Amino acid sequence: MAAALGAGLDISEACGNMVVDIGGGTTDVAVISLGGVVASDSLREAGDSFDEAIIDYVKRNFNLMIGERTAENIKISIGAAFPGSRNGTLEVKGRDMLSGLPKLVEMTTDQVAEALASPVSKIVDCVKKVLEECPPELAADIMDRGIVLTGGGAMLYGLDDLIHRETRISVGLADDAMSCVALGTGKALENIDRLDDKRSISFWK
Repeated sequence: MAAALGAGLDISEACGNMVVDIGGGTTDVAVISLGGVVASDSLREAGDSFDEAIIDYVKRNFNLMIGERTAENIKISIGAAFPGSRNGTLEVKGRDMLSGLPKLVEMTTDQVAEALASPVSKIVDCVKKVLEECPPELAADIMDRGIVLTGGGAMLYGLDDLIHRETRISVGLADDAMSCVALGTGKALENIDRLDDKRSISFWK
């Protein structure tokens, strides 16, 4: 709900809005209508999982130990949700697991996409699961209005295109995606005194 508010969606409307918030530790997917959550799911695959997957891939394929900061840099610089979505290479520095000495290897975007295949596919499956649980009328609204991505993890290159390809629904990244939850929480707190009960939605308008 906070992510939807922060993304500028009017959640009081009698139509469906779908928000996918990919934070650091969890991904939360929800369909919202009339100020309430109609269908939702959550999983522990998000930005941190992307970093861990890259660390494991580099260790397994290059015998190289890297830290979270390096993994984050790889993800941002040449990361992608699926192979072929962009072209890029990056020199990666770490510690050789065999010799214990510093070592330099070169990674490509396709290799990073391969590393991220598991967490990314789980997020896509979660989105599809919530869509399947959504009432038909609201599903039609989502077809028209599209899916909104929020959170830092949603900024992974090509993730919006991948979800669009898998769901055949337009997907857009919210403005200031990293701050949507904070901004939405602020909006809610500013109007909390106007919330008569948990069923009231008038203060969202």
